[in-house]
Formats: sequence, C-alpha cells, structure tokens
Amino acid sequence: MINSMFDLSGKVAVVTGGYWGIGRGIADGLAEFGSDIVVCARNFEQCQKACDEIRVQKGVKTLPVKCDVSNKSEVENMVAAAIKEFGKIDILVNNAGITGAAKPFMEIPDDEWEQTLNVNLKGIFLCSRAVAKEMIINNSGKIINITSGASFRPVPHSGDYCASKAGGLLLSQVMALELIKHNINVNIICPGYFESHLNPELLEKARKGASKLIPIGRMGTAQDIKGLAVFLASQASDYLVGAAILIDGGILLK
Repeated sequence: MINSMFDLSGKVAVVTGGYWGIGRGIADGLAEFGSDIVVCARNFEQCQKACDEIRVQKGVKTLPVKCDVSNKSEVENMVAAAIKEFGKIDILVNNAGITGAAKPFMEIPDDEWEQTLNVNLKGIFLCSRAVAKEMIINNSGKIINITSGASFRPVPHSGDYCASKAGGLLLSQVMALELIKHNINVNIICPGYFESHLNPELLEKARKGASKLIPIGRMGTAQDIKGLAVFLASQASDYLVGAAILIDGGILLK
C-alpha cells in the first residue's frame, strides 16, 4: 500500500534544466517510478541526449524541448509541445537556474542582475502560470520549485542569487495558496551546497571546506535529491501545501 503511494505510472513530468545535475537526478527519479519525462532547457542537444538515456535506462517515454524559461513564447511553445505529445502535464519541476554574478552587490552590472532574476524568478512564474492553466483543466497537479538554502539567509557576493531564490520561495507559497483549490499542490525544495549548481569559485571553496562547513561532512549529489522529489510528485505528499523543505546537510543549523 505504501509503495503504491509513490507510483507515478501514467504521469507526465516536465523538468526544466533537466539534462544535468539536480534536474537530471530528479528526472531520473521520477522516471524510475514510472513517469514519462519532458526535459527542457536552452541546449536542445543535451536535452535530447538526456531523454535518449532516460528512455533506454528507465523504459519511459520522453520528449526533449528547447526552451529558455525566461522567454514567454518559448515557455508557451514548450507546454504546447508537451500537451501535443502526451495530452497532459501532471508534474512540473521548476529546476532551471543560474548562480548569478558572484560579485559584491555594488559591482553587479544591471544586465547580470536582470539575467539572474529573469531565469531564477521569472522562469518559475512563466512556467508555472503556463502549466497551471493545463493542470486546472484536469483539477490535479504537482508543482515543485527548486530554490536554495540562500532563500533563508544571505550569502556574500550573491545578492542577485539570494534575491531571486528568496523571491522564488515566496512566489511558490503564494502559488500554493491560490492553486490548492484546484487540487494542485505547490511545494519547494531548498538545496544547500550541491555538486552541480555552484559557480566555480563557490564550488571549489565548498569542496575544500565541506567537512567544516557542512555538518554531514560532504556536498550533496543528484542522488540525494531523488527521493524527496518523488515524494513531492506523488500522492504521498497530497497534504503538503507550500512546504519549503531544506536539504542542505545541516548547514542552516550552524
């Protein structure tokens, strides 16, 4: 009975930025439990490669789509392609994101500030709005937004990143309140230091200081996030509304 709660057979999941790192780990996890997968990102060739691997390894249907999540028309085209291929979208994982300028806030150029907010925050808004329209028709859906431990506390030289991730967290919770009446659950995963999504300077610093910085003693991997994503995508999480789940190896406890 418990196992059946996590069964995603017959579901269709869209994972933005799903061809590598955390996104790929989530796509793999959802596919392992039976969900068909749409992988979208700006790099179509990498999306196609990921989809080919997932289809062969997991035995599910896949669809690669080129999409810049900060571009409204590309997002709408991505959703239309998914609906044309599968007829529905049951799960949306807003994972696409960038690390930002990695500079003191006084030195962040306007264009880099705008790019970080456009991808990390506007991307969640555009993708969620477009997909939620389809979910409302079916009166069912799961939206999982990937923000960051930086949603909760400042990280030096990351003003644009922190602003975008904190904004994504609160936007997600507003969405959760407004969409639950349509039987659409919106929840948030807040990763700490993971191998895949840091700028090189922070990544090297985190690796060297992991034993002191992170209570669990290591950085997170894509494997560490699979189970949480499957839980939030499944009926096992039906009573979770707007939950922000920190997965950071204990960093925020220090």
